[in-house]
This record gives sequence, structure tokens and C-alpha cells, in this order.
Amino acid sequence: MKYRAETRRYEDMEYRRCGESGLALSALSLGLWHNFGQEADSQAAKAMVECAFDRGITHFDLANNYGPPPGSAEERFGRILRESLSPYRDELVISTKAGYTMWPGPYGDWGSRKYLVASLDQSLKRMGLEYVDIFYHHRPDPNTPLEETMGALSHLVNQGKALYVGISNYKADEAKRAMALLKEAGTPCILNQVRYSILDRWVEKDGLLDAMANRCGTICFSPLAQGLLSSTYLDGSIPQGSRAREDHFLKQKMITPYRVQLLNELNTIARSRGQSLSQMAISWLLKDERITSVLIGARTTAQLRENIDALSNTAPFTAEEREAIDRVSERWG
Repeated sequence: MKYRAETRRYEDMEYRRCGESGLALSALSLGLWHNFGQEADSQAAKAMVECAFDRGITHFDLANNYGPPPGSAEERFGRILRESLSPYRDELVISTKAGYTMWPGPYGDWGSRKYLVASLDQSLKRMGLEYVDIFYHHRPDPNTPLEETMGALSHLVNQGKALYVGISNYKADEAKRAMALLKEAGTPCILNQVRYSILDRWVEKDGLLDAMANRCGTICFSPLAQGLLSSTYLDGSIPQGSRAREDHFLKQKMITPYRVQLLNELNTIARSRGQSLSQMAISWLLKDERITSVLIGARTTAQLRENIDALSNTAPFTAEEREAIDRVSERWG
């Protein structure tokens, strides 16, 4: 059956402006980092993208190295576009990034003009697109002048291959320099994509949120701290198929009895709010008006729906709840 989008898809989603730009993003965005690679279930991946759009998520976030293997998430998303979402292209915000290793030799990594231009050309081919809505530099390059990297982003906008540009994993001082260069070039930076969650508060200590406020949007990845802020580990076990079981980004040794206790303390707060732990973690980020959007990922449509349902509970956090969450974060270390 040919896909037809839910007619009421925009009724329950909030949309927030990206800094000073005219672009608004859905408060939740779907990240295609994992579960959309070469070995992913095709029907499950397609169902998650369709479910997200039906619930008002308009922003789909990729990168050249997403998979595994690198490039395969973009290829899969390109197929889903052709099969389902191509009639809705003008309702979508599609982003991709470049900055990590993609091919051998000195031109397949970091932030040179040669790498960024070639990488976006490859990404567009993989997805079957003429342009992306947002193109990010994925990480700062210590060996390439920032003027060259930001100049390459501006060049790609001028070529019509990207409508907007952003940066990712930039700290406050680096971000301010990048933003100034892009503004001078006439292609303002509209988003800084950063890792941020209840358990990972470096952006607060760095002063990044204040540096971005009212100038550039902030979009958060890993809001559930690689699944720690879900129900997965609350009983102290490490289930098959979980992130910790993969022992990659999330290590099994991180699931200690003490940390399980802290996660259960957070879960108690969430339950008192009528939320699951993952829903509270998402709501906690969105309570801050400086946050433009929160990137969520999922293995199944059921997980995706649960996370989207965080938007159904808009009760503000009480002072007691905020303080209790902060105490857990401080003890997490």
C-alpha cells in the first residue's frame, strides 16, 4: 500500500526556531545514527521514519559516516524517500554532516575544503537529493584553519547544495569563532549539535548554551545517554541487544550497582511525574528554551512512540524535581 502521511501530523508537535534564522525544527528530530545501516531491517527502518513523520517530526538527521558501514544510513534513507516520503520533500528538513573518516588517504577526513565538498557530493548521490537542508561540520579540525572549513560550508550554500549550515561537537570558544566567520561570509550558522543529557552536563560548564542563546540554535544528541536513561538497565542486568551488550560507546563496566541505584532514583522522579525515565529525560532537555530540538533514536516504532509521547506531558519541573535530578547528576560523576 502506498504511504500517505497522517493528515493531523502537525497538531501535536511543537516547532522551535533555529537561532535567528527563519527555519523552525520539530522539537523532536529523528537521528539515523544506528538501526538504519546495512544490516538493519528494511521494513522496521521504513516504519520508524513513516511513524516519525506521521507524528510531526520533520527533521531527519544523518551523517556521511552513519551506518554501519559508513554511508549505508544515507543510502537506506534515500530508498525510504523514494518509496514513501518523496511527495513530502518540501515538508522535510534533511541534514547530513562530514568530519570523520570516510575514505583512505589525506582527503577523506576532518575539515579541509576538498573533503567537505567531495563528501557532500557523495551524500547527495547516496540519498538521491539535489540539496540538503542543513550541512554540518561534524567536529573541529585542529590542523585546518577554521577560515577554510567555514569557507567551504559557505561555498556549498552558494552552490545550492545546502540551504543552511551548522557545526557539531564545537565547544563555546570554537563555536563563537565559527559563527563569526560564517556570519561574515553571509551564511550564518543556524545550529550547533552537541551531546547533552541529564547525565552529561558539559555544555553547562562550558558556557555553550549561553554562548548560543538567541544567536544559534542548539540541538542535542544522545539525550538518553546511550540508553542509560531508559528502562533497559533499571534492574541491573545487561540484556541481549542492548547498547551496553555491544560494549562499544556504552561499556558494560559502566553499569555498576551504584549507578543502577542512581538510575532508579531518576526513575522514581519520572514515575511521580507520570512519565517513563526516557520521557522525563527528553522533557528535561526541552524545558530549556535555548534548546531547539532533541535528537531521538529507536530500534522499534514502539520505542519511538514512547519517546514522542514525552511531548504529551508538558508539566513544568518543580524546584524539588530539578534539585533532585541535579543531585543525581552530580553523584554520577
